[in-house]
Amino acid sequence: MEQQLHRVVIVGGGAGGLELATKLGNSLGKKNLAEIFLVDAKKTHVWKPLLHEIAAGSLNPDKDELEYLAQAHWHHFKFRYGRVEDVDAKNQTITIAPTSDIDGIEIIPQRKIKYDTLVLSVGSTVNDFNIPGAKEHAVALDTQYQAERFHQKLHNSILRAQTQAGSVRPGQLEVVIVGGGATGVELAAELHKATREMAAYGLDRINPDRDISIHLVEASPRLLPALPAKISTSVEMELRKLNVKLFLGEKVTRVTEFGVETHSGKKIISSLVVWAAGIKAPEFLSKIKGIETNAIHQVKVLSTLQTLTDKNIFAFGDCAACPIKPGAEELVPPRAQAAHQQASLLYKTLKNRVLRPNKPLPHYVYKDYGSLVNLGRYSTVGNLMGSLLGGSMFVEGLIARLMYLMLYQMHLSALHGVISVVFRLIGKIISRRTEARVKLH
Repeated sequence: MEQQLHRVVIVGGGAGGLELATKLGNSLGKKNLAEIFLVDAKKTHVWKPLLHEIAAGSLNPDKDELEYLAQAHWHHFKFRYGRVEDVDAKNQTITIAPTSDIDGIEIIPQRKIKYDTLVLSVGSTVNDFNIPGAKEHAVALDTQYQAERFHQKLHNSILRAQTQAGSVRPGQLEVVIVGGGATGVELAAELHKATREMAAYGLDRINPDRDISIHLVEASPRLLPALPAKISTSVEMELRKLNVKLFLGEKVTRVTEFGVETHSGKKIISSLVVWAAGIKAPEFLSKIKGIETNAIHQVKVLSTLQTLTDKNIFAFGDCAACPIKPGAEELVPPRAQAAHQQASLLYKTLKNRVLRPNKPLPHYVYKDYGSLVNLGRYSTVGNLMGSLLGGSMFVEGLIARLMYLMLYQMHLSALHGVISVVFRLIGKIISRRTEARVKLH
């Protein structure tokens, strides 16, 4: 009787999950040493740090999204489209919910997939902290769909103001961003640029400096509270130059169709509210029997990235509560560099699991290489960390901008290879001459 191949099922096709599936497919899958499956509720992948550019209209997702089916075909793994609704750890199966089309007609029935090794890489979602009205009246930026939805609302608001009989109403072209972390500040700068470029394409009744306002509300006393104060100060100065209205030390207590209210009694009128404050893991993780999760639904894992109670289930990235080093109480921060590091470790771990099952698993130790915050064409700032630098070094301007751009190219290189990325860059440079600088639909 032919022995069945070891089956690795990866749930979640974000940056880390997709990189892991691609690497395992290129090695184990290509040589028919294991079956590699990737499961995701979407058909395409867009690098999450680009979502604020999609929301502003600075980036056309059609040109930067990757189709999972094509990637799976090129890199020797299998893609299954659908949302995972249950994990049966005892029988080592996952259940994928039925999938319907836009008319509600079922196109793919419920399915079960058996696994030998399960990897949970489902990322995180925005945490609205159960603030009244946040779910109903604010747009999150977790997915490409949400980013495109916000862009449509913004674009329609500007078109309406351009063609309406009266003048612009209070709040009509006001944008409130709740959360002064990296997503919030990058979105504020990108919106400043994109709204002015939209107005330049013949929208002559709109004066961006007079009619369009961007408000950024942060509960902490400074922007980017998780990053060094020098970065916060630099970013705050740049945003103030752009006339972004900052509300620091203000906690949002309510979101309505007319705007937001804060704990100090301030009311900011706006029909466009973006929620970018806090994260949590998807709630379905807390419903999986046999694994432990924390208060924000992250899966508790050992430094091997295995769950505490099941050695066949791994979790990494934003959805995992992982110690920064073996035995530490402090957890790995939810950052892209951590997911990339963990994906690289898991690649080695899972190869050994298949080829050398008796070899001890490596342990993950978080390495902080610093942070970069991109304010579009206005500025890029950050800090670099490492043993060669002897601590932390502040960077800004062109050097920081180039380093930020390199992060995305490194992600693409992991998915497509260096040569493909070079040709892609050349194609973008050539096509830029015939494209609008901002998405106008």
